[in-house]
Amino acid sequence: MDYTLAEYKSPQYETLGFNLVKQRLVHMGYPAEILEFGYDPSFPVRGLWFDSTYGNLLKVDAYGNILVCVHGFEFLKFSEVYELYPNKFLQLDYNRTYVLNTLFNLPETYLLACLIDFFTNSSDFIREKTGVKGGDIFMSYKSIFQDVRNAVDWVHIHGDLKSKTIENMEEYVKRDPRLPTVLTRLRESGAKTFLLTNSDYNFTNKIMTFLFDFPHGARPDEPHRDWKMYFDYIVVDACKPSFFGEGTILRQVDVQTGALKIGIHVGPIQQGFVYSGGNCDVFTQMIGAKGKDVLYVGDHIFGDILKSKKIRGWRTFLVVPELVQELHVWTDKCNLFQELQALDVRLGDMYKNLDSSAKEKPDISKLRQAIRDATHKMDLTYGMMGSLFRSGSRQTFFSSQVVRYADLYAATLLNLIYYPFSYMFRAPAMLMPHESTVAHEQRFIMESPMIARSRTYSVLDQPHPVEEEPEQTYSRTRHVERAQSQVPHARPETPRHVTHNHDEDCSDDESDEVRSGHSDPEKVTADLAAVKMAPTLLDCLAEATDVAGPCDPGAISERVLVD
Repeated sequence: MDYTLAEYKSPQYETLGFNLVKQRLVHMGYPAEILEFGYDPSFPVRGLWFDSTYGNLLKVDAYGNILVCVHGFEFLKFSEVYELYPNKFLQLDYNRTYVLNTLFNLPETYLLACLIDFFTNSSDFIREKTGVKGGDIFMSYKSIFQDVRNAVDWVHIHGDLKSKTIENMEEYVKRDPRLPTVLTRLRESGAKTFLLTNSDYNFTNKIMTFLFDFPHGARPDEPHRDWKMYFDYIVVDACKPSFFGEGTILRQVDVQTGALKIGIHVGPIQQGFVYSGGNCDVFTQMIGAKGKDVLYVGDHIFGDILKSKKIRGWRTFLVVPELVQELHVWTDKCNLFQELQALDVRLGDMYKNLDSSAKEKPDISKLRQAIRDATHKMDLTYGMMGSLFRSGSRQTFFSSQVVRYADLYAATLLNLIYYPFSYMFRAPAMLMPHESTVAHEQRFIMESPMIARSRTYSVLDQPHPVEEEPEQTYSRTRHVERAQSQVPHARPETPRHVTHNHDEDCSDDESDEVRSGHSDPEKVTADLAAVKMAPTLLDCLAEATDVAGPCDPGAISERVLVD
């Protein structure tokens, strides 16, 4: 629900959480001076790693190579990074490293930077490698991190964050009249919709009531409906990501009081009722869906997307609200990325006519500095920590997880309104480096037995298919194959039908009705995660979303999972 159906306004909501955590830390014994900290939304970005040993915020690539290193508000220089991390690399160790994955982590990220900066620059403390020392007291960066984590959890579970949000929902929660329309159209298409949230029923009920508080229903001529009528199944207190594993017991919620009814619920899950807890096995069995039958929409790359994909094989749709700004910068500052690409080409040209016999190294120092300057300018257009998805031409750890685990991603679930529900999403081909650097026009000729592996197959007018033979240079191989062809099963025959099946997850003999998922109204369809891009919709999509230009619609980004 949070940041998926209910998008919280930024920076108002982050500021609220930031201030409440500060107050909790002071209550825990931290100096009252930290109450003077003010939230700066231009500093934090999602997906950073916090190294609790050295107290650094790290922006890393998919493999743990460090792209940016910040100690407090101090961006460490190249030599300083190498002193702490000799290979400029850190392995993801959850005992040492915490990944700040969610939008709820943004105020926590900034507060960690504030505290590290405060203590390391305070005259009352002496800076050491793994913490700060004041008199007989030593505070490790790990203990500071643990205190902040405990304070954040307390504010979310026991503190005033939820109550203050409910008191002023107009200030903190976005409401969009398209939401009832999207959910209604989904159900009218034959899909079943379900709400799965970690929030308790009382908070969920108040937030959802606000989101659906319109004088009419999904259409202007329809009466207002209670929010629960837009969902076939509702589960609160889900305890994700534990829900996708062992989970908890499933109980029914008394919607009048918000209390849990006694006993374990073992009957079917019914529309209009609200349930608490459970696990994925029980839930999918009760709703009659499994694996790729489900398209799951969430905002948490780990708790929602990664776990549901790896453990359950669900289709996944990641909501990334930052895409609005990312696309704006990408289109508005495209000249910076073009400059970076041009510098990369120049760097390659300096080595173009050199081979292993070269004795002198080309002087690339000026070009390397120009690449660093271009990367720095590009990063700052997104904020102090740069883009969520990249640093210069290098993709981030967060970006790699999106590519790996999200079938679809978009700034908002509401972008689905601009697609028919029979639509088949497909991403552009993802090229390997050897495919992206060698043009098709370049004829690659080599005497190698590997070349003889290729086979082609064509169907002519005659009743029997004809297998095309390899090129003339392999006449000896062709002669052997002819000799062996008289012996049955001497060699595998060239397939006479399509062998790949990773695109549509359906067989050739299935009807269109079965393929689209509409033959069984009880089945939760995954049509939106099936794979094909229809270019005729691009221009109207760009106009409808008002997010990106006609060359890059960006309403929903999609990719292909190769099974």
